[in-house]
Amino acid sequence: EVQLVESGGGLVQTVGSLRLSCATSGVNFEHYCMGWFRQAPGKEREGSGTVDGHGSITYADSVKGRFTISRDNAKNTLYLEMNSLKPEDTAMYYCAARPSVACRGLEDTQFYYWGQGTQVTVSS
Repeated sequence: EVQLVESGGGLVQTVGSLRLSCATSGVNFEHYCMGWFRQAPGKEREGSGTVDGHGSITYADSVKGRFTISRDNAKNTLYLEMNSLKPEDTAMYYCAARPSVACRGLEDTQFYYWGQGTQVTVSS
């Protein structure tokens, strides 16, 4: 059984910060590509960042320099540190896992497992 459970979302003002967490179980975490994706109402799901089993990271241009993705293999947990938040960052954020050490950029179809999401709302 594979489970991905996100937490840390909430309501924050512009330029505020949040840290999202994705607690996993049932996966060989250190051998999995992990990613954060988001979807706003009326928009397609888009990748924010991925981190592979070696720690190599890919960010979307829209979040580069503001978001930091990281993983703690000892805790089987993925994080997304979100800084300098903008109203455009408002979305449901999803954690995703792929049973491969390597990631394929920000391609969402590579991921086998998805969490239920945590809502992030940024107000001005």
